[in-house]
Amino acid sequence: MKKLFLIALAATLFACTKENKNDENPAEQTGTVEIKFEHVWGANMAPFALNQEMTHPSGQKMTFTTLKYYISNIKLKKADGTEWVQPESYYIVDARQKPEAVISIPKVPVGDYVEVSFLLGVDSLRNTSGAQVGALSPEHGMFWSWNTGYIFIKAEGTSPNSPTGDFAYHIGGFSGQFNAIRGRTINFNGATLMVRKDAVPSIHLMVNAARFWHGGIMLADVSKIHAPGPMAVTMATNFQGGITFDHIHN
Repeated sequence: MKKLFLIALAATLFACTKENKNDENPAEQTGTVEIKFEHVWGANMAPFALNQEMTHPSGQKMTFTTLKYYISNIKLKKADGTEWVQPESYYIVDARQKPEAVISIPKVPVGDYVEVSFLLGVDSLRNTSGAQVGALSPEHGMFWSWNTGYIFIKAEGTSPNSPTGDFAYHIGGFSGQFNAIRGRTINFNGATLMVRKDAVPSIHLMVNAARFWHGGIMLADVSKIHAPGPMAVTMATNFQGGITFDHIHN
């Protein structure tokens, strides 16, 4: 009798163990992904630093004291074309972070991804929702007003080439011809981002701050932007073009 009881108990434990294993549905497993933004300067991709004078390829000299910007609406794409969209996806990237600025994306479904896309800026819905919380809180100094919304990119500093000795680019605008929201899609060039529940892979991007003045823009002519307009759109497009893929670390 005792032997039969032990056999029955062993069978029950085995069934429970098997059931628990079956409960671990791979489709429901998630992991964390990091996106790293390494800020660089000029054609040679030299190290970028705040509070240090740098010379632009055009010959202009400038010293950044502030460089930060919004990254939002992040999507990850698999080779089969399916996409995962992060809900409530709003981050401020700040060049004060060293050696690179890092944003952490939790609860990404386990899988292999070949592409990331995001907005440089804040989508129009959140621009018209007033002051909010988290990365969208006005305490970060990236919010104008209910009428004009968020500052997508803030770049400030000093320059002997500026008529006033300084520069301040507060770039935003979310509607009409002065919409400065810019989308960026980064293909991993054959590499694969492998998301697993027990690892934290990273996407390493390069951000070339010299691109602000791409196309012959001179500080002598444009040293201040404080509202939506054609130059804000141009500089947002320039800066977007300076965000490029470097490598994946799994």
